[in-house]
Amino acid sequence: QVQLVESGGALVQPGGSLRLACAASGFTSSSHHIGWFRQAPGKEREGVSCITSSGGSTVLVGSGEGRFLISRDNAKNTVYLEIHSLRPEDTAVYYCAAKNSDQSVCNFRQYSYWGQGTQVTVSS
Repeated sequence: QVQLVESGGALVQPGGSLRLACAASGFTSSSHHIGWFRQAPGKEREGVSCITSSGGSTVLVGSGEGRFLISRDNAKNTVYLEIHSLRPEDTAVYYCAAKNSDQSVCNFRQYSYWGQGTQVTVSS
């Protein structure tokens, strides 16, 4: 059974950092693109960052700021999202999702599998 489990969400102060983890089971994550999304209260879900099966990545939120860093450990079937210089507007439920793809560039469309999400709250 395919399963994605997010962890690492927490209440943090502005300026802090977090590392979220997405543990995959039931499939080999190295053959899948993994995407991180977030949904803030009252807002639509948005793509944050994604990573291809070979490690190429795309950052959508805060592109160019370098606050969001995505990485994967295929040996552990886990993908990580580091968030630095957290802001109150980063408060959201963060989800990871997966899709089988051999494309060299990832995007934020047509993901097949989704986790339950992990809450990130940024507040002083």
